[in-house]
Amino acid sequence: MRIVACLNGDRRPGAHPALPISMDQVAEDARAAVDSGADEIHVHPRDKRGAEALDPQVLTPLLERLRAAVPGVPISVTTALSAEPDPWRRYDVVQRWGALPDSATVNLHEPGSVEVARLLLDRRVRVEAGVWTVEAARILAASGLAEEFSAVLIEPTQATTQAALENASAIAAILDRAGIELPRLLHGQDDTAWPVLDAAIEAGHDIRIGLEDTLRTPEGAEAADNADLVARAVARVAATA
Repeated sequence: MRIVACLNGDRRPGAHPALPISMDQVAEDARAAVDSGADEIHVHPRDKRGAEALDPQVLTPLLERLRAAVPGVPISVTTALSAEPDPWRRYDVVQRWGALPDSATVNLHEPGSVEVARLLLDRRVRVEAGVWTVEAARILAASGLAEEFSAVLIEPTQATTQAALENASAIAAILDRAGIELPRLLHGQDDTAWPVLDAAIEAGHDIRIGLEDTLRTPEGAEAADNADLVARAVARVAATA
């Protein structure tokens, strides 16, 4: 089971005392998360102001710092429109990447997503399909790219656990009917993060956890940091072994 540490996401600086924003913070946090049991790092690059950014001058030094901090550990980055709201500019920015991540997530419900996915695949970057809705699952099935993706991220955004799991089940049914047998990673957000993580473990899916997904422990207390969240997720996996 793959355990991905999602370090910061699109959360605003200061949303949590330990939210990593600067390159040094991200690199230190990645090392701590890997030491706690994470197999992979997922990050939203930030510029000097702390805003999300996909520009090469932001991504390249971040990748260099991360690879020095966690050598051999796969690094995944976002391509979400939260980081670059203009789909055309996002394509241009990704096209200009010099240093390349090991993988990138592409949210299929976003405009221009299929084009960005094709570009990344052409550049030999592994692509994980972000599927938030049944419509996005249908886009994946219709894209003709499913066999070229490395995984599907089933990402229900509903506020309640029941609704999130129902959405995840509906997405999975479409993937099954389409014969898409890619590895699946299932995760929730905020109040649903831990219950959905438990459901993913039970189903044998890959999991992810970190301050991008939740700021709290399963008991509802504020998490110390990403390493704390990863350690708790590892313990939950071990408890079911």
